[in-house]
Amino acid sequence: MRLLNTDTLKLETSTGVQPYAILSHRWLKDNEEVSFQDLQHTPEPIYQSKNGFAKIRGACDQAFRAGLKYIWIDTCCIDKTSSAELSEAINSMYAWYQDSAACYVYLPKVDANMDLPSALENDEWFQRGWTLQELIAPDIVYFFDENWNKIGSKTTFASILHEITGIRKDILIGKSHPRTTSIAERMSWAAKRKTQKVEDRAYSLMGLFDIHMPIIYGEGEKAFKRLQLEIMKLSDDQTIFAWHRGVLAPTPEFFSQADPLVAMDHSFFIDTLTAENFIPPSNWAIPS
Repeated sequence: MRLLNTDTLKLETSTGVQPYAILSHRWLKDNEEVSFQDLQHTPEPIYQSKNGFAKIRGACDQAFRAGLKYIWIDTCCIDKTSSAELSEAINSMYAWYQDSAACYVYLPKVDANMDLPSALENDEWFQRGWTLQELIAPDIVYFFDENWNKIGSKTTFASILHEITGIRKDILIGKSHPRTTSIAERMSWAAKRKTQKVEDRAYSLMGLFDIHMPIIYGEGEKAFKRLQLEIMKLSDDQTIFAWHRGVLAPTPEFFSQADPLVAMDHSFFIDTLTAENFIPPSNWAIPS
């Protein structure tokens, strides 16, 4: 894992367990972000003039003041020209967010003086696929406005976040683990989220289901079907069939009405289905 030193803004390769912050943000255009290649080969005055440098500087300042020597930022800590490194990063990303000392969510279109519930509800950060795991995985999540004023945390915003995302408050505040929920419920959290690449609708959910699989950009919607097959290898949770139109759903959108389905124990599921005169309750997911 490659980390950015919050004091020197130089990349370092982690050789042991180091506490680090991690940034969650919306990407600018690629040529506006500071990349791994910029930090390695571009003169400082050039890459520091990019629009994306300000949020790197702001995130590093926050981490440094919190006593954290390192931060991980996806724009510059991954060499995206290496397909092997990119694949490793995508497969590891949930764990990296989960293991962070704190996650900083930067919202450049939010101002501390705004009506925050409304501002958060309308912010693009809550509409993107990758930010779902960035909200759920870390224990500590802080939200910052355009000027890097801290406006709240995942805990203090739990009620607002529940209304925006549909994620239960007990999950948001850490009282319950995300994997105690049904597959369909977790899928429903991603139902209204978008990604720039269609494959990322699947890849951004891998960590949420504890799945590791090869990254194949160009496979299109096959990625989401491949994700479901991998989930079925690890789980007998029947709610994966809760979209009711076939075996494998084409996209997460088909799970938009899945919450609050609950999963049954597999042996109980079989015994119940074969019971005479059985009529399933409406919140049990029964494969059709």
